[in-house]
Amino acid sequence: MYCRGRSLKAVSELATTRLACKTGALVRPMAVPGLRSFQKLYFSGTTVSNLIPETHRRSFGQPTVYSHPNLLKKGEVTPGLPAAEFEQRRANLMKVLPEGSVVITAGYSTRYMSNNVFYPFHQNTDFWYLCGFNEPDSAMILEKNDSARGYKQVMFVPPKSPADELWDGPRSGVEGAKEIFAADEAYDNARFPMFLKDALQAKHVFIDKTEPSILCRDDAKRIIDFAKSQRAQKPLSTLIQELRVVKSDKEIAIMKEAGLISSKSFIEAMKWTKPGFSEAQLWAKLDYECRMRGSSILAYVPVVAGGPNGLSMHYVRNDMMLRDNDLVLVDCGGEYNGYASDITRTWPVNGKFTEPQRKLYQAVLNVNKACIKLCTEEANISLHGIHAVSTRLMKEELAKIGFKSNKWDIERILYPHHVGHYLGLDVHDCHDLDRSRKLKQNMVVTIEPGIYVPYDDRFPAEYQGIAIRIEDNCVIGKDEPYVLTATAPKEVVDIEFCCANTN
Repeated sequence: MYCRGRSLKAVSELATTRLACKTGALVRPMAVPGLRSFQKLYFSGTTVSNLIPETHRRSFGQPTVYSHPNLLKKGEVTPGLPAAEFEQRRANLMKVLPEGSVVITAGYSTRYMSNNVFYPFHQNTDFWYLCGFNEPDSAMILEKNDSARGYKQVMFVPPKSPADELWDGPRSGVEGAKEIFAADEAYDNARFPMFLKDALQAKHVFIDKTEPSILCRDDAKRIIDFAKSQRAQKPLSTLIQELRVVKSDKEIAIMKEAGLISSKSFIEAMKWTKPGFSEAQLWAKLDYECRMRGSSILAYVPVVAGGPNGLSMHYVRNDMMLRDNDLVLVDCGGEYNGYASDITRTWPVNGKFTEPQRKLYQAVLNVNKACIKLCTEEANISLHGIHAVSTRLMKEELAKIGFKSNKWDIERILYPHHVGHYLGLDVHDCHDLDRSRKLKQNMVVTIEPGIYVPYDDRFPAEYQGIAIRIEDNCVIGKDEPYVLTATAPKEVVDIEFCCANTN
């Protein structure tokens, strides 16, 4: 791992070196045009080469149509989402706010695992939803006004800096925030506190405590705390989540691809699984397959639970061996263009279900399929309503195979979690919204009934130690659901066929 601090003097000298243009004229770095210039300081010490690739003649802190024409089409801010989509999101938010309103939202700062070792950056999804900007230590102020646009957009971003970009890679900078992300005004994020102070004087202020972010720095905290003593500040995230919970057609298209990528990865994982491999190796296989198909990262730390490890809902140690005659429960999904998938499948390590495993698996599968059929607006039901149906059906299914369980056993021991949650930019999307609301077209939810039989003689011995969960991602339709994860095998015959075909 490099040590940034050891060459600060050299970096400082580089930042002040005079550059030679193609014409031979000398200019200082500060005189070189920023975003529109083809001359990038970090490509050379004192001269600008004619050999700069087309994709590197303009530099940004995230993929753009200029740098990543393989990912973005003209007019798109992020892959699959055009500028008009983000404009509509901001407009929809500002329309529901009263006159004199100001929205203050911040992106995350870089998080660190240990000294100088950072985690992969992941943006605050509320902030990203409104603008698509994916660099740390950024913020945005939206001020409602009487303009044709209906609001003024001011962004605060890390500035272009040859010294910093030498180490950390390119930034979009102030000009990029205006050109790509449609800001009316944009400034170096060091100037954010002075604008924050003015914004907090508005009649209606909508702001969230975002950690870690530039809102948490001492100067910003003092300003916010003082303003809070003068007038009320209202939460912002719940308003954004109300917009996020119903997906646009373009969002659905991205989530279809996310579901397909993860589903195909599960197929490869099933084909690859055999006794003697470890949970960690199966995790690595899933990560590899998702990334090779286009996922940027896994959407969450997966559960890869062999045998009785699956009795823990969120077992993520993933460090034991996979044993012959055990099942393996895998809860995993890739993130694609910002949107998560969330799949759970359970399959035999050796490729063949035992008879007790098959009977218990079929019981859970029957509940899964019945609940998916309820994922329509026409059904006039909520996630809580579907959960109530799932517990009733689970009790009926278990009774058919020898369980004598009461309602308490089902809801507190054998099936202790909810049947599903909202899905989108976050795995547990729109977390502040209650699951009692009726499902509407283009909401996306998970359906994930499960059964976890402990080593307890209240339950049939042949099923003890078995854990099974089957999770799909469903788009709520008018009268028919669309299953984003239908490609991932879940019928017994399909799983066994898949496990038997290793090519």
